[in-house]
Amino acid sequence: MASGIRGQDREDTVAGWLFMTPALIIFAVFLIIPIIFAVYYSFTDWNGISPPSEANIIGAENYRTILVEGGIRQSDFFKALKNTTYFALGVVPTQTILALLLAVVVNQRLLRFKNFFRTAYYFPSITSSVAISLIFLFLYQRSGLINSVLETITFGAWEPIAWMSDARGLIHIILESLGVTLRDGPAFLRSELLGLTVWDWISGPSVALAAIMIMNTWTTIGTMMIIFLAALQDIPSSVYEAAAVDGATAWPTFRRITMPMLRPTIFFVVTLGLIGTYQVFDQIYVMSSGGPAKTTLTMAYMVYRNGFRNSEMGLGAAIAILLFIIIFVLTLIQRRITGSEANM
Repeated sequence: MASGIRGQDREDTVAGWLFMTPALIIFAVFLIIPIIFAVYYSFTDWNGISPPSEANIIGAENYRTILVEGGIRQSDFFKALKNTTYFALGVVPTQTILALLLAVVVNQRLLRFKNFFRTAYYFPSITSSVAISLIFLFLYQRSGLINSVLETITFGAWEPIAWMSDARGLIHIILESLGVTLRDGPAFLRSELLGLTVWDWISGPSVALAAIMIMNTWTTIGTMMIIFLAALQDIPSSVYEAAAVDGATAWPTFRRITMPMLRPTIFFVVTLGLIGTYQVFDQIYVMSSGGPAKTTLTMAYMVYRNGFRNSEMGLGAAIAILLFIIIFVLTLIQRRITGSEANM
């Protein structure tokens, strides 16, 4: 009897591995092996054109060039890190909050045309990002629709903004409106930190980067809304009925019941947002190519620029590995902040 059970277990194990093998092969070929090669070539001087076998191992020279050695490459890396971080800080909270609000709205029982609203909100997420980027380029022109609408609303008092060519940081613009400039500010603002001055670090996203952030938020909230909507519909209605019996109103119910039960979903959405924003590339490639004055240069675009345009594939691989480490560390930090309940 026992031998029969063990035989059945072995058969189940073999069947399980047979079913998993195709997925494991795909996972290894398209993820594990490329990561291994990326790590290897980050320690070489491969130019991406010559055969990989001709690449010379140079140790940690690429990492030293990026992180330690002063110069344009180090400053560009930290500019890209700063821009990408501001991009994430602006987009992730905004898209998470808006997606949650939209999910709550379209989940209302009394709302009419639910399917229409769900489709309308989700549609930008499945539209080509290149096509959307080109449309927004026209909208952001000095004589484009956005400036025209704002000028009409303000009765001609609005001065057209050169959205995609304004390199000024939003925080700098606010500080300058209050009379604070680099020249008039304290001396420590002129000191250098990681290849940039403190004043550059606190510039905030440029006007051009903020324009891309707005577009990116608009295109991603639909996907996040669907995720939140699925989580909301998974909450048992009996919980809300019990809260209603106890006399709980809408806001306490949302704050004390809905939000705690959405905690794992919030962790998932924020994690997706962090990964997506730190890997933003296509909108940057189409709309700005890192300009103006490198204020929209992101880490993913820097990987492309070094690897494919400057023929420094080893350096590009090193930046990609550093980007992976940054995303991994941020995910762990976000997981710790969210708490263990997010993993339930």
